[in-house]
Amino acid sequence: MKKSLNTPNKNFASCIAVLLLLVLWQSVCASGLIPEFLLPSPLEILKAFCDELPLLWDNTLITLTEAAAGLFLGMLTGFVSAVLMDTFGILYKAFYPLLIITQTIPTVAVAPLLVLWFGYGMAPKVVLIVISVFFPVTVGLLDGFRSSQKDAVDLLRSMGATRVQIFRYIKFPSALPQLFSGLKIASAYSIVGAVISEWLGGFSGLGVYMTRVKKAFAFDKMFAVIFLISAISLLLMGLVKFAEKRCMPYRNTDGKKGG
Repeated sequence: MKKSLNTPNKNFASCIAVLLLLVLWQSVCASGLIPEFLLPSPLEILKAFCDELPLLWDNTLITLTEAAAGLFLGMLTGFVSAVLMDTFGILYKAFYPLLIITQTIPTVAVAPLLVLWFGYGMAPKVVLIVISVFFPVTVGLLDGFRSSQKDAVDLLRSMGATRVQIFRYIKFPSALPQLFSGLKIASAYSIVGAVISEWLGGFSGLGVYMTRVKKAFAFDKMFAVIFLISAISLLLMGLVKFAEKRCMPYRNTDGKKGG
């Protein structure tokens, strides 16, 4: 019972903290301590968001399309790669170090190359998102596969179970928590990757919109799109969390097994 009461209390405390921060922000802007063109007030940002809503909506649809395509392909590629590396040890030894090395390369450095190779359309955006999503999904699944109970695997193998059966009944269920943890990170990465790629080359999308309002020094619109991107990322993470609860109803909201 105590656990069920903690979550609403924590959410209420978070809402109060955000509300106090907004009130403080509005008070500082209203007092004139910071010039209006440097830090717009929350009310000005809200007004800019409402004024730009049709344009923001059009650009949001484009960014979400890129993010959805990249997220799906990244999940699929990561899943297949993790299964192959778990099944064949030689692939794990050969490619896992390379997988780690890829994370030392900043996506901002890769994006211009993708634009040169694939042009200014959707292709370079989707490729960059796939690169961003691939790592957390693959590593999460690999850790999950390797954390499966060895005794259970040996038992099924002694009973004549095939690799597919062992994967279906032991390894994949064991990897679900790590998979959803990776998907939460990947869902946020997909939006960030789309915006970054749009910064460096594109004709539409939230990243292109941000570049235009930045050049116009329209900071209220800049803050509006930043909050919109954060809200979309939180929404995607919430959808992943909802899917996690549906797929693993035996786990509570804290990610621990319920009694």
